[in-house]
Amino acid sequence: MSDDKSTSTGADHKPSNFLRQIIERDLSQGTYASRRFGGSPGDAAHHAAGQPDPARIRTRFPPEPNGYLHIGHAKSICLNFGLAREYGGACHLRFDDTNPEKEEQEYVDSIRDSVQWLGFDWHSFGDDNLYHASNYFDFMYRGAEALIGAGLAYVDEQTAEEMRANRGDFGHPGVDSPFRGRTPEENLARFREMRDGKHPDGSMVLRAKIDMASPNINLRDPAIYRIRRATHHNTGDTWCIYPMYTYAHPIEDALENITHSICTLEFEDQRPFYDWVLDHLCELGLLSQPRPHQYEFARLNLTYIVTSKRKLRQLVADKHVDGWDDPRLPTIVGLRRRGYTPESLQLLAERSGVSKAGGWLDYSSLEIALRDDLDAKAPRASAVLDPVKLKLTNFAEVFGSESHQEPAHAPVHPAHPERGHRDFVLTNEVWIEREDFLEVPVKGYHRLYPGNKARLKYGYVIECTGCEKDADGRITAVLATVVPDTKSGTPGADAVKVKGVITWVSVATGVPAEVRLFDRLFTVPQPDAGGTDFLTVLNPDSKKVVQAVVESPLAQAQGDDKFQFERHGYFVADRHDSQPGKLVFNRTTTLKDTWAAK
Repeated sequence: MSDDKSTSTGADHKPSNFLRQIIERDLSQGTYASRRFGGSPGDAAHHAAGQPDPARIRTRFPPEPNGYLHIGHAKSICLNFGLAREYGGACHLRFDDTNPEKEEQEYVDSIRDSVQWLGFDWHSFGDDNLYHASNYFDFMYRGAEALIGAGLAYVDEQTAEEMRANRGDFGHPGVDSPFRGRTPEENLARFREMRDGKHPDGSMVLRAKIDMASPNINLRDPAIYRIRRATHHNTGDTWCIYPMYTYAHPIEDALENITHSICTLEFEDQRPFYDWVLDHLCELGLLSQPRPHQYEFARLNLTYIVTSKRKLRQLVADKHVDGWDDPRLPTIVGLRRRGYTPESLQLLAERSGVSKAGGWLDYSSLEIALRDDLDAKAPRASAVLDPVKLKLTNFAEVFGSESHQEPAHAPVHPAHPERGHRDFVLTNEVWIEREDFLEVPVKGYHRLYPGNKARLKYGYVIECTGCEKDADGRITAVLATVVPDTKSGTPGADAVKVKGVITWVSVATGVPAEVRLFDRLFTVPQPDAGGTDFLTVLNPDSKKVVQAVVESPLAQAQGDDKFQFERHGYFVADRHDSQPGKLVFNRTTTLKDTWAAK
Protein backbone atom coordinates (compact mmCIF):
# COMPACT_ATOMS: atom_id res chain seq x y z
CA MET A 1 0.00 0.00 0.00
CA SER A 2 1.06 3.56 -0.51
CA ASP A 3 3.24 5.17 2.12
CA ASP A 4 2.72 8.75 0.92
CA LYS A 5 -0.67 9.50 2.48
CA SER A 6 -1.26 10.99 5.90
CA THR A 7 -3.53 9.48 8.46
CA SER A 8 -5.84 11.59 10.52
CA THR A 9 -6.51 9.27 13.43
CA GLY A 10 -4.06 8.72 16.25
CA ALA A 11 -0.81 8.95 14.27
CA ASP A 12 -0.32 12.75 14.25
CA HIS A 13 -0.34 12.93 10.45
CA LYS A 14 2.59 10.58 10.05
CA PRO A 15 2.86 8.82 6.67
CA SER A 16 0.28 6.10 6.35
CA ASN A 17 1.15 2.46 5.85
CA PHE A 18 -0.77 -0.80 5.89
CA LEU A 19 -0.10 -1.38 9.60
CA ARG A 20 -1.43 2.01 10.62
CA GLN A 21 -4.45 1.38 8.41
CA ILE A 22 -5.09 -2.00 10.09
CA ILE A 23 -4.79 -0.49 13.57
CA GLU A 24 -7.09 2.41 12.70
CA ARG A 25 -9.63 -0.01 11.21
CA ASP A 26 -9.55 -2.16 14.36
CA LEU A 27 -9.94 0.89 16.59
CA SER A 28 -12.83 2.28 14.56
CA GLN A 29 -14.59 -1.11 14.55
CA GLY A 30 -13.94 -1.76 18.22
CA THR A 31 -12.24 -5.07 17.42
CA TYR A 32 -10.48 -5.19 20.78
CA ALA A 33 -12.72 -2.89 22.79
CA SER A 34 -14.10 -5.75 24.90
CA ARG A 35 -10.70 -6.95 26.11
CA ARG A 36 -9.94 -7.19 29.78
CA PHE A 37 -6.43 -7.25 31.25
CA GLY A 38 -5.46 -8.97 34.46
CA GLY A 39 -2.49 -6.61 35.04
CA SER A 40 0.01 -9.27 34.05
CA PRO A 41 0.26 -12.12 31.52
CA GLY A 42 -2.18 -14.93 32.11
CA ASP A 43 -4.76 -17.34 30.75
CA ALA A 44 -8.39 -16.69 29.90
CA ALA A 45 -9.60 -16.83 33.50
CA HIS A 46 -6.85 -14.47 34.66
CA HIS A 47 -7.77 -11.76 32.17
CA ALA A 48 -11.52 -12.28 32.58
CA ALA A 49 -11.12 -11.35 36.25
CA GLY A 50 -9.27 -8.14 35.33
CA GLN A 51 -10.35 -4.64 34.39
CA PRO A 52 -11.06 -3.32 30.89
CA ASP A 53 -7.68 -3.01 29.20
CA PRO A 54 -6.51 0.63 29.41
CA ALA A 55 -4.25 0.12 26.39
CA ARG A 56 -6.05 0.73 23.09
CA ILE A 57 -3.60 -1.66 21.40
CA ARG A 58 -0.77 -3.88 22.61
CA THR A 59 2.33 -4.63 20.56
CA ARG A 60 5.55 -6.35 21.54
CA PHE A 61 9.24 -6.48 20.70
CA PRO A 62 10.32 -10.11 21.34
CA PRO A 63 14.08 -10.58 20.80
CA GLU A 64 15.81 -13.85 21.53
CA PRO A 65 18.68 -13.01 23.92
CA ASN A 66 21.32 -14.86 21.91
CA GLY A 67 23.24 -11.89 20.53
CA TYR A 68 23.42 -8.12 20.26
CA LEU A 69 20.67 -6.21 18.48
CA HIS A 70 21.40 -4.65 15.08
CA ILE A 71 19.97 -1.97 12.78
CA GLY A 72 17.18 -4.28 11.64
CA HIS A 73 16.06 -4.73 15.23
CA ALA A 74 16.19 -0.95 15.64
CA LYS A 75 13.53 -0.61 12.96
CA SER A 76 11.35 -3.22 14.68
CA ILE A 77 11.79 -1.46 18.03
CA CYS A 78 10.84 1.90 16.52
CA LEU A 79 7.87 0.35 14.73
CA ASN A 80 6.38 -1.59 17.64
CA PHE A 81 7.03 0.93 20.39
CA GLY A 82 6.22 3.81 18.05
CA LEU A 83 2.82 2.43 17.02
CA ALA A 84 1.90 1.78 20.64
CA ARG A 85 2.89 5.33 21.52
CA GLU A 86 0.95 6.83 18.60
CA TYR A 87 -2.28 5.00 19.30
CA GLY A 88 -2.47 5.15 23.08
CA GLY A 89 -1.28 1.60 23.56
CA ALA A 90 1.41 -0.38 25.33
CA CYS A 91 4.44 -2.15 23.90
CA HIS A 92 5.94 -5.09 25.78
CA LEU A 93 9.60 -6.01 25.85
CA ARG A 94 9.63 -9.80 25.88
CA PHE A 95 12.73 -11.95 25.97
CA ASP A 96 11.91 -14.91 23.78
CA ASP A 97 14.14 -17.23 25.77
CA THR A 98 12.70 -20.64 24.95
CA ASN A 99 16.04 -21.96 23.61
CA PRO A 100 18.28 -22.86 26.57
CA GLU A 101 21.49 -23.33 24.57
CA LYS A 102 22.38 -19.89 23.17
CA GLU A 103 20.97 -17.36 25.59
CA GLU A 104 23.03 -15.32 28.06
CA GLN A 105 22.39 -12.59 30.63
CA GLU A 106 24.91 -10.37 28.82
CA TYR A 107 22.56 -10.20 25.85
CA VAL A 108 19.53 -9.57 28.06
CA ASP A 109 21.25 -6.56 29.64
CA SER A 110 22.38 -5.22 26.27
CA ILE A 111 18.89 -5.49 24.78
CA ARG A 112 17.32 -3.59 27.67
CA ASP A 113 19.93 -0.87 27.34
CA SER A 114 19.51 -0.59 23.56
CA VAL A 115 15.73 -0.21 23.75
CA GLN A 116 16.04 2.53 26.35
CA TRP A 117 18.83 4.28 24.43
CA LEU A 118 16.59 4.38 21.35
CA GLY A 119 14.12 6.38 23.42
CA PHE A 120 11.50 3.80 24.37
CA ASP A 121 10.14 2.39 27.60
CA TRP A 122 8.12 -0.71 28.39
CA HIS A 123 6.31 0.88 31.35
CA SER A 124 2.73 1.95 30.64
CA PHE A 125 -0.51 2.42 32.57
CA GLY A 126 1.34 1.63 35.78
CA ASP A 127 2.59 -1.73 34.54
CA ASP A 128 6.15 -2.91 33.98
CA ASN A 129 5.71 -4.75 30.70
CA LEU A 130 9.03 -6.58 30.64
CA TYR A 131 8.51 -10.31 30.34
CA HIS A 132 10.38 -13.58 29.81
CA ALA A 133 8.82 -16.24 27.63
CA SER A 134 10.43 -18.88 29.83
CA ASN A 135 8.13 -17.77 32.64
CA TYR A 136 5.26 -19.19 30.55
CA PHE A 137 6.70 -22.72 30.35
CA ASP A 138 4.09 -24.01 32.79
CA PHE A 139 1.22 -22.74 30.67
CA MET A 140 2.83 -23.94 27.43
CA TYR A 141 3.06 -27.42 28.92
CA ARG A 142 -0.55 -27.18 30.08
CA GLY A 143 -1.57 -26.13 26.59
CA ALA A 144 0.29 -29.07 25.08
CA GLU A 145 -1.54 -31.51 27.37
CA ALA A 146 -4.83 -29.91 26.38
CA LEU A 147 -4.05 -30.37 22.69
CA ILE A 148 -3.12 -34.00 23.34
CA GLY A 149 -6.36 -34.56 25.22
CA ALA A 150 -8.33 -33.10 22.33
CA GLY A 151 -6.61 -35.42 19.86
CA LEU A 152 -4.71 -32.51 18.32
CA ALA A 153 -1.16 -33.57 19.23
CA TYR A 154 0.81 -36.79 19.45
CA VAL A 155 4.25 -38.06 20.50
CA ASP A 156 6.33 -39.16 17.53
CA GLU A 157 9.26 -41.53 17.99
CA GLN A 158 10.61 -41.51 14.45
CA THR A 159 14.22 -40.49 13.98
CA ALA A 160 14.93 -37.00 12.72
CA GLU A 161 15.90 -38.49 9.35
CA GLU A 162 12.64 -40.46 9.10
CA MET A 163 10.59 -37.42 9.98
CA ARG A 164 12.41 -35.36 7.36
CA ALA A 165 11.89 -38.00 4.67
CA ASN A 166 8.23 -38.50 5.53
CA ARG A 167 7.48 -34.80 5.49
CA GLY A 168 7.37 -34.73 1.70
CA ASP A 169 8.09 -31.64 -0.39
CA PHE A 170 6.25 -29.06 -2.47
CA GLY A 171 5.43 -31.69 -5.10
CA HIS A 172 4.62 -34.61 -2.81
CA PRO A 173 2.41 -34.92 0.26
CA GLY A 174 3.85 -36.13 3.51
CA VAL A 175 3.44 -39.60 4.96
CA ASP A 176 1.70 -40.18 8.27
CA SER A 177 3.92 -41.19 11.14
CA PRO A 178 3.36 -44.77 12.38
CA PHE A 179 2.80 -43.20 15.82
CA ARG A 180 0.09 -40.77 14.61
CA GLY A 181 -2.78 -43.08 15.53
CA ARG A 182 -2.04 -43.38 19.25
CA THR A 183 -4.88 -42.58 21.60
CA PRO A 184 -4.83 -39.34 23.59
CA GLU A 185 -4.23 -41.41 26.74
CA GLU A 186 -1.18 -43.11 25.22
CA ASN A 187 0.21 -39.79 23.98
CA LEU A 188 -0.35 -38.09 27.32
CA ALA A 189 1.49 -40.85 29.18
CA ARG A 190 4.37 -40.68 26.73
CA PHE A 191 4.54 -36.90 26.90
CA ARG A 192 4.72 -37.00 30.69
CA GLU A 193 7.58 -39.46 30.39
CA MET A 194 9.35 -36.93 28.17
CA ARG A 195 8.78 -34.27 30.83
CA ASP A 196 10.07 -36.54 33.58
CA GLY A 197 13.35 -37.21 31.80
CA LYS A 198 12.72 -40.89 31.06
CA HIS A 199 13.90 -40.69 27.44
CA PRO A 200 17.14 -39.47 25.87
CA ASP A 201 17.55 -36.21 23.96
CA GLY A 202 16.22 -36.39 20.42
CA SER A 203 14.44 -39.70 20.90
CA MET A 204 10.93 -38.28 20.51
CA VAL A 205 9.02 -35.08 19.91
CA LEU A 206 5.49 -33.86 20.44
CA ARG A 207 3.84 -32.92 17.14
CA ALA A 208 0.66 -31.04 16.32
CA LYS A 209 -1.80 -33.25 14.42
CA ILE A 210 -2.89 -31.14 11.45
CA ASP A 211 -2.54 -32.39 7.85
CA MET A 212 0.41 -34.26 6.35
CA ALA A 213 -0.91 -33.44 2.86
CA SER A 214 -1.17 -29.68 3.44
CA PRO A 215 0.28 -27.57 0.59
CA ASN A 216 1.83 -25.44 3.35
CA ILE A 217 4.65 -27.68 4.57
CA ASN A 218 4.67 -25.82 7.88
CA LEU A 219 1.28 -27.40 8.63
CA ARG A 220 2.47 -30.98 8.12
CA ASP A 221 2.33 -31.91 11.77
CA PRO A 222 4.99 -29.48 13.03
CA ALA A 223 6.96 -30.33 16.17
CA ILE A 224 5.90 -28.37 19.24
CA TYR A 225 8.11 -29.92 21.97
CA ARG A 226 11.51 -31.60 21.97
CA ILE A 227 13.70 -33.22 24.63
CA ARG A 228 16.80 -31.17 25.38
CA ARG A 229 18.80 -31.45 28.59
CA ALA A 230 20.37 -28.03 28.95
CA THR A 231 20.53 -25.56 31.80
CA HIS A 232 18.33 -22.55 31.07
CA HIS A 233 19.56 -19.10 32.15
CA ASN A 234 16.21 -18.34 33.79
CA THR A 235 14.63 -21.67 34.79
CA GLY A 236 17.81 -23.63 35.49
CA ASP A 237 17.31 -27.41 35.24
CA THR A 238 13.57 -27.39 35.94
CA TRP A 239 12.78 -28.57 32.43
CA CYS A 240 14.31 -31.13 30.11
CA ILE A 241 11.71 -30.52 27.39
CA TYR A 242 11.38 -27.19 25.63
CA PRO A 243 8.70 -25.76 23.32
CA MET A 244 9.48 -24.96 19.71
CA TYR A 245 9.44 -21.27 18.81
CA THR A 246 6.50 -21.58 16.42
CA TYR A 247 4.36 -23.07 19.18
CA ALA A 248 5.58 -20.80 21.96
CA HIS A 249 5.32 -17.49 20.14
CA PRO A 250 1.55 -17.27 19.60
CA ILE A 251 0.97 -18.42 23.19
CA GLU A 252 3.28 -15.69 24.49
CA ASP A 253 1.33 -13.09 22.52
CA ALA A 254 -2.01 -14.34 23.81
CA LEU A 255 -0.96 -14.53 27.44
CA GLU A 256 0.23 -10.92 27.23
CA ASN A 257 -3.01 -9.72 25.61
CA ILE A 258 -1.18 -8.58 22.46
CA THR A 259 -3.49 -7.24 19.75
CA HIS A 260 -1.15 -6.73 16.79
CA SER A 261 1.76 -9.16 16.55
CA ILE A 262 4.09 -7.51 14.05
CA CYS A 263 6.99 -9.44 12.57
CA THR A 264 9.06 -9.66 9.39
CA LEU A 265 8.08 -11.48 6.21
CA GLU A 266 10.03 -14.67 6.88
CA PHE A 267 7.30 -15.56 9.41
CA GLU A 268 4.47 -15.20 6.88
CA ASP A 269 4.39 -18.93 6.10
CA GLN A 270 4.14 -19.64 9.83
CA ARG A 271 1.03 -17.50 10.29
CA PRO A 272 -1.40 -20.40 9.58
CA PHE A 273 0.17 -22.39 12.41
CA TYR A 274 0.11 -19.28 14.63
CA ASP A 275 -3.63 -19.08 13.97
CA TRP A 276 -4.09 -22.85 14.45
CA VAL A 277 -2.48 -22.80 17.90
CA LEU A 278 -4.47 -19.81 19.13
CA ASP A 279 -7.80 -20.90 17.66
CA HIS A 280 -7.62 -24.32 19.30
CA LEU A 281 -6.40 -23.08 22.68
CA CYS A 282 -9.16 -20.47 22.67
CA GLU A 283 -11.73 -23.15 21.78
CA LEU A 284 -10.41 -25.25 24.67
CA GLY A 285 -11.00 -22.28 27.00
CA LEU A 286 -7.36 -21.73 27.90
CA LEU A 287 -6.83 -18.42 26.11
CA SER A 288 -9.09 -15.38 25.91
CA GLN A 289 -10.80 -13.79 22.95
CA PRO A 290 -10.36 -11.59 20.99
CA ARG A 291 -7.02 -13.16 20.32
CA PRO A 292 -3.88 -11.63 18.74
CA HIS A 293 -3.33 -11.51 14.99
CA GLN A 294 0.01 -11.59 13.20
CA TYR A 295 1.02 -9.11 10.50
CA GLU A 296 4.24 -9.19 8.49
CA PHE A 297 6.31 -6.42 6.91
CA ALA A 298 9.47 -6.40 4.82
CA ARG A 299 12.63 -6.34 6.91
CA LEU A 300 15.19 -3.56 6.61
CA ASN A 301 17.94 -4.61 4.20
CA LEU A 302 20.84 -2.16 4.29
CA THR A 303 23.74 -2.41 1.85
CA TYR A 304 27.40 -2.88 2.88
CA ILE A 305 26.57 -4.74 6.10
CA VAL A 306 25.67 -8.23 7.33
CA THR A 307 23.06 -8.74 10.03
CA SER A 308 23.18 -12.51 10.50
CA LYS A 309 23.95 -13.12 14.17
CA ARG A 310 26.14 -16.05 13.17
CA LYS A 311 28.19 -13.90 10.83
CA LEU A 312 28.40 -11.02 13.27
CA ARG A 313 29.57 -13.47 15.93
CA GLN A 314 32.21 -14.78 13.51
CA LEU A 315 33.49 -11.27 12.80
CA VAL A 316 33.87 -10.71 16.54
CA ALA A 317 35.28 -14.15 17.43
CA ASP A 318 37.85 -14.09 14.61
CA LYS A 319 38.86 -10.52 15.55
CA HIS A 320 38.06 -8.98 12.19
CA VAL A 321 36.51 -6.27 14.36
CA ASP A 322 37.15 -5.07 17.90
CA GLY A 323 34.14 -6.50 19.71
CA TRP A 324 30.36 -6.28 19.44
CA ASP A 325 30.46 -2.50 19.81
CA ASP A 326 33.04 -1.97 17.07
CA PRO A 327 31.85 1.21 15.28
CA ARG A 328 31.99 -0.58 11.93
CA LEU A 329 29.34 -3.11 12.92
CA PRO A 330 25.59 -2.56 12.38
CA THR A 331 24.88 -3.54 16.00
CA ILE A 332 23.05 -0.89 17.99
CA VAL A 333 25.95 -0.73 20.45
CA GLY A 334 28.33 -0.30 17.51
CA LEU A 335 26.22 2.42 15.89
CA ARG A 336 25.99 4.20 19.23
CA ARG A 337 29.76 4.12 19.68
CA ARG A 338 30.18 5.30 16.08
CA GLY A 339 28.19 8.41 17.01
CA TYR A 340 24.76 7.67 15.60
CA THR A 341 21.93 9.20 17.59
CA PRO A 342 18.63 7.58 18.60
CA GLU A 343 16.83 10.24 16.57
CA SER A 344 18.78 9.38 13.41
CA LEU A 345 17.86 5.69 13.70
CA GLN A 346 14.22 6.60 14.33
CA LEU A 347 14.36 8.84 11.26
CA LEU A 348 15.78 6.04 9.13
CA ALA A 349 13.10 3.65 10.38
CA GLU A 350 10.34 6.08 9.45
CA ARG A 351 11.84 6.96 6.06
CA SER A 352 12.36 3.32 5.10
CA GLY A 353 8.61 2.84 5.24
CA VAL A 354 6.48 -0.18 6.10
CA SER A 355 5.30 -2.44 3.30
CA LYS A 356 5.12 -6.02 2.12
CA ALA A 357 7.62 -5.34 -0.66
CA GLY A 358 11.23 -6.15 0.10
CA GLY A 359 14.24 -4.33 -1.32
CA TRP A 360 17.56 -2.84 -0.44
CA LEU A 361 18.23 0.52 1.15
CA ASP A 362 21.60 2.08 0.40
CA TYR A 363 23.87 2.62 3.38
CA SER A 364 24.02 6.30 2.48
CA SER A 365 20.40 6.59 3.71
CA LEU A 366 21.64 5.91 7.23
CA GLU A 367 24.33 8.58 6.88
CA ILE A 368 21.84 11.09 5.48
CA ALA A 369 19.54 10.52 8.46
CA LEU A 370 22.46 11.18 10.80
CA ARG A 371 23.44 14.39 8.99
CA ASP A 372 19.84 15.59 8.98
CA ASP A 373 19.66 15.06 12.73
CA LEU A 374 23.07 16.41 13.74
CA ASP A 375 23.34 19.37 11.36
CA ALA A 376 21.10 21.48 13.57
CA LYS A 377 22.49 20.08 16.84
CA ALA A 378 26.20 19.44 16.69
CA PRO A 379 28.52 22.22 17.89
CA ARG A 380 31.25 23.10 15.42
CA ALA A 381 34.95 22.64 16.10
CA SER A 382 38.27 22.92 14.28
CA ALA A 383 40.50 19.89 13.85
CA VAL A 384 43.53 19.08 11.71
CA LEU A 385 43.72 15.38 10.89
CA ASP A 386 46.98 15.30 8.88
CA PRO A 387 48.92 18.17 10.42
CA VAL A 388 51.85 20.06 8.94
CA LYS A 389 53.19 23.22 10.54
CA LEU A 390 52.49 26.64 9.01
CA LYS A 391 55.03 29.32 10.07
CA LEU A 392 53.91 32.93 9.85
CA THR A 393 57.28 34.57 9.23
CA ASN A 394 56.22 38.21 9.76
CA PHE A 395 54.11 37.52 12.85
CA ALA A 396 56.28 39.63 15.20
CA GLU A 397 56.31 42.49 12.72
CA VAL A 398 52.54 42.55 12.43
CA PHE A 399 51.65 41.91 16.09
CA GLY A 400 54.70 43.33 17.88
CA SER A 401 55.87 40.06 19.47
CA GLU A 402 56.67 36.52 18.38
CA SER A 403 54.83 35.23 21.45
CA HIS A 404 51.71 37.28 20.90
CA GLN A 405 48.41 35.40 20.96
CA GLU A 406 45.83 37.08 18.76
CA PRO A 407 42.28 36.40 19.98
CA ALA A 408 39.92 34.70 17.54
CA HIS A 409 36.47 33.32 17.88
CA ALA A 410 33.93 31.33 15.92
CA PRO A 411 30.25 30.48 16.43
CA VAL A 412 29.39 27.33 18.32
CA HIS A 413 26.75 26.86 15.63
CA PRO A 414 26.47 29.21 12.64
CA ALA A 415 22.67 28.90 12.50
CA HIS A 416 22.18 29.49 16.24
CA PRO A 417 23.97 32.65 17.41
CA GLU A 418 22.25 32.30 20.77
CA ARG A 419 24.54 29.36 21.50
CA GLY A 420 27.47 31.75 21.73
CA HIS A 421 30.99 31.41 20.41
CA ARG A 422 34.12 29.40 21.04
CA ASP A 423 37.39 31.21 21.75
CA PHE A 424 40.90 30.34 20.62
CA VAL A 425 44.04 32.20 19.55
CA LEU A 426 46.14 32.75 16.44
CA THR A 427 49.87 32.31 17.09
CA ASN A 428 53.04 32.49 15.01
CA GLU A 429 52.79 28.79 14.20
CA VAL A 430 49.62 26.87 13.42
CA TRP A 431 48.76 23.39 12.20
CA ILE A 432 47.09 23.03 8.81
CA GLU A 433 46.12 20.02 6.73
CA ARG A 434 49.01 18.70 4.67
CA GLU A 435 46.81 18.69 1.58
CA ASP A 436 46.32 22.46 1.92
CA PHE A 437 49.75 23.14 0.41
CA LEU A 438 51.12 22.23 -3.01
CA GLU A 439 54.48 23.34 -4.32
CA VAL A 440 53.12 23.12 -7.86
CA PRO A 441 49.35 23.75 -7.91
CA VAL A 442 46.93 21.89 -10.14
CA LYS A 443 44.16 23.60 -12.05
CA GLY A 444 41.41 24.84 -9.76
CA TYR A 445 43.53 24.61 -6.59
CA HIS A 446 42.91 27.71 -4.44
CA ARG A 447 44.68 26.91 -1.21
CA LEU A 448 48.34 27.48 -0.40
CA TYR A 449 51.13 27.50 -2.97
CA PRO A 450 54.01 29.95 -3.42
CA GLY A 451 52.67 33.38 -4.32
CA ASN A 452 49.00 32.59 -3.58
CA LYS A 453 46.84 34.16 -0.88
CA ALA A 454 44.23 32.36 1.19
CA ARG A 455 42.36 33.04 4.42
CA LEU A 456 42.94 31.33 7.74
CA LYS A 457 39.33 30.70 8.72
CA TYR A 458 38.21 33.12 11.46
CA GLY A 459 41.66 34.75 11.17
CA TYR A 460 43.74 36.67 8.64
CA VAL A 461 44.53 36.50 4.97
CA ILE A 462 48.01 35.05 4.46
CA GLU A 463 50.33 34.83 1.47
CA CYS A 464 52.34 31.65 0.93
CA THR A 465 56.05 32.14 0.37
CA GLY A 466 57.32 28.57 0.21
CA CYS A 467 58.12 25.62 2.43
CA GLU A 468 60.81 23.77 4.41
CA LYS A 469 61.82 20.16 3.73
CA ASP A 470 63.82 17.47 5.47
CA ALA A 471 66.74 15.53 3.98
CA ASP A 472 64.31 13.13 2.27
CA GLY A 473 62.44 15.94 0.58
CA ARG A 474 59.33 15.68 2.78
CA ILE A 475 57.70 18.99 3.58
CA THR A 476 58.14 19.80 7.27
CA ALA A 477 56.70 23.33 7.32
CA VAL A 478 54.82 25.74 5.09
CA LEU A 479 55.91 29.38 5.11
CA ALA A 480 53.62 32.37 4.77
CA THR A 481 53.21 36.00 5.76
CA VAL A 482 50.22 37.66 7.41
CA VAL A 483 48.46 40.34 5.37
CA PRO A 484 47.77 43.09 7.97
CA ASP A 485 44.31 44.52 8.61
CA THR A 486 42.44 41.53 7.10
CA LYS A 487 41.13 39.89 10.25
CA SER A 488 37.74 38.22 9.93
CA GLY A 489 34.94 40.34 11.35
CA THR A 490 36.84 43.65 11.00
CA PRO A 491 36.24 46.43 8.44
CA GLY A 492 39.34 45.39 6.46
CA ALA A 493 38.37 41.72 6.19
CA ASP A 494 37.23 42.07 2.58
CA ALA A 495 40.04 44.36 1.45
CA VAL A 496 41.86 41.38 -0.07
CA LYS A 497 39.77 38.93 -2.06
CA VAL A 498 40.75 35.26 -1.86
CA LYS A 499 39.18 32.02 -3.05
CA GLY A 500 40.75 29.60 -0.58
CA VAL A 501 39.90 29.21 3.12
CA ILE A 502 42.18 27.15 5.38
CA THR A 503 41.16 25.48 8.66
CA TRP A 504 43.84 25.55 11.34
CA VAL A 505 44.68 24.98 14.99
CA SER A 506 47.30 26.87 16.99
CA VAL A 507 50.50 24.97 17.72
CA ALA A 508 50.69 26.66 21.14
CA THR A 509 47.19 25.76 22.32
CA GLY A 510 46.05 22.85 20.15
CA VAL A 511 45.26 19.56 21.87
CA PRO A 512 46.51 16.22 20.53
CA ALA A 513 43.84 13.62 19.82
CA GLU A 514 43.60 10.15 18.36
CA VAL A 515 41.05 10.13 15.56
CA ARG A 516 39.63 6.90 14.18
CA LEU A 517 38.41 7.21 10.62
CA PHE A 518 35.79 4.53 10.02
CA ASP A 519 34.40 3.53 6.66
CA ARG A 520 32.18 0.76 5.36
CA LEU A 521 33.18 -2.68 6.56
CA PHE A 522 32.65 -4.33 3.17
CA THR A 523 33.60 -3.32 -0.35
CA VAL A 524 30.44 -4.59 -2.08
CA PRO A 525 26.78 -3.70 -1.46
CA GLN A 526 25.60 -7.23 -0.62
CA PRO A 527 28.59 -8.97 0.97
CA ASP A 528 26.88 -12.32 1.59
CA ALA A 529 24.64 -12.52 -1.48
CA GLY A 530 24.63 -15.58 -3.69
CA GLY A 531 26.74 -17.69 -1.38
CA THR A 532 29.61 -15.18 -1.33
CA ASP A 533 32.13 -15.68 1.46
CA PHE A 534 31.60 -12.35 3.18
CA LEU A 535 35.08 -12.46 4.70
CA THR A 536 36.63 -12.17 1.22
CA VAL A 537 35.09 -8.74 0.66
CA LEU A 538 36.12 -7.07 3.90
CA ASN A 539 37.31 -3.51 3.35
CA PRO A 540 40.99 -3.32 4.42
CA ASP A 541 40.62 0.45 4.81
CA SER A 542 37.52 0.37 7.02
CA LYS A 543 39.51 1.74 9.96
CA LYS A 544 42.39 4.20 9.94
CA VAL A 545 43.87 5.80 13.02
CA VAL A 546 45.52 9.22 12.76
CA GLN A 547 47.17 11.51 15.28
CA ALA A 548 45.35 14.79 14.97
CA VAL A 549 45.24 18.18 16.67
CA VAL A 550 41.96 19.77 17.80
CA GLU A 551 41.11 23.22 19.06
CA SER A 552 41.56 23.84 22.77
CA PRO A 553 37.83 23.98 23.77
CA LEU A 554 37.62 20.27 22.93
CA ALA A 555 40.04 19.39 25.73
CA GLN A 556 37.09 18.78 28.07
CA ALA A 557 35.04 16.67 25.64
CA GLN A 558 33.30 13.75 27.35
CA GLY A 559 32.47 10.35 25.92
CA ASP A 560 29.46 10.50 23.54
CA ASP A 561 29.88 14.26 22.97
CA LYS A 562 29.27 14.91 19.28
CA PHE A 563 30.76 17.61 17.06
CA GLN A 564 30.98 18.68 13.48
CA PHE A 565 34.65 19.04 12.70
CA GLU A 566 34.50 21.81 10.14
CA ARG A 567 35.32 20.50 6.69
CA HIS A 568 35.76 16.88 7.85
CA GLY A 569 32.39 15.60 9.03
CA TYR A 570 30.68 14.48 12.22
CA PHE A 571 32.71 13.00 15.07
CA VAL A 572 32.02 11.66 18.54
CA ALA A 573 34.24 11.34 21.59
CA ASP A 574 34.66 7.59 22.02
CA ARG A 575 32.41 6.51 24.88
CA HIS A 576 34.95 4.01 26.24
CA ASP A 577 38.41 5.30 25.40
CA SER A 578 38.19 9.10 25.37
CA GLN A 579 38.89 11.10 28.50
CA PRO A 580 40.41 14.48 29.40
CA GLY A 581 44.13 14.23 28.74
CA LYS A 582 43.68 11.40 26.21
CA LEU A 583 41.13 12.40 23.61
CA VAL A 584 39.82 9.81 21.16
CA PHE A 585 37.30 10.71 18.47
CA ASN A 586 35.43 8.44 16.06
CA ARG A 587 34.30 9.70 12.68
CA THR A 588 30.60 9.00 12.33
CA THR A 589 30.25 10.19 8.76
CA THR A 590 31.65 12.73 6.35
CA LEU A 591 29.84 15.95 5.45
CA LYS A 592 28.72 14.41 2.18
CA ASP A 593 28.67 10.96 0.63
CA THR A 594 32.14 10.27 -0.72
CA TRP A 595 31.71 6.51 -1.25
CA ALA A 596 30.16 6.80 -4.72
CA ALA A 597 33.22 8.67 -5.96
CA LYS A 598 35.64 5.93 -4.92
